[in-house]
Amino acid sequence: MEDRINPKARLALLILACASVCAALAAGCSSGSGDSDSAKKHTTAPTAPAVTSTTPTVAPARFATLPASCGAVTKSTVTDLVPKAKSSKGTPTGDDEKGTRSGCSWTGNGKDGYQYRWLSVTLERFASSTELGAGDDQAKKRFADESGELAKTPGFTATPLTGLGDQATSVSGKATVAKVTSQNDTVVVRTGNVVVIVEYNGAGLEGKKNPSASSVDSDAERAAKDAVAAVAAANTAQSTSTGA
Repeated sequence: MEDRINPKARLALLILACASVCAALAAGCSSGSGDSDSAKKHTTAPTAPAVTSTTPTVAPARFATLPASCGAVTKSTVTDLVPKAKSSKGTPTGDDEKGTRSGCSWTGNGKDGYQYRWLSVTLERFASSTELGAGDDQAKKRFADESGELAKTPGFTATPLTGLGDQATSVSGKATVAKVTSQNDTVVVRTGNVVVIVEYNGAGLEGKKNPSASSVDSDAERAAKDAVAAVAAANTAQSTSTGA
């Protein structure tokens, strides 16, 4: 007779075989999943290129300091432009900022007491910086603003000047204050990163004759030339003392 396997035993064998297959499949899946996770962990994400920050550079300023404003005009110029000045040494304007801004003025009524004269010198220096730009460029803007505003004065005429600094303008005309009419001239000069502003006016008192427009203009230019030369000299002296 042919051997027969008991149905219960056959069922037990079938269950055991299925369990073995499932176990093998589970082990394979687990192994594959682990390899995948490991591969993910070792995958290097692309890095962004390094960004190099650069500090913008600006042109260095030509002048590093200012002369004393009351010494920016020579004694001989003061004597000629303001005879019998109340103070030959000048009077500081009081709003000075060392090395950046300074001003001085002289006033007097002449030898006979009837020829009023007033002279004022203002010096402004602009330092180069990454925030504001080159000192020369700042001075150019200041020069344009100042000369432009002066030229708007009714009855005044603006005239470009040559041979004085890098840029220069003369703005002249007459002005009446307290029934006294004076002849006025303002010379604005840019030399490098420094702006020089010279104001000069004169009037005859008690019916005396006023100075001519041409004499006031030429005298104002003379004072401006003194101031421009003083700026250059002050910086030459500083370079020598520092060994630059």
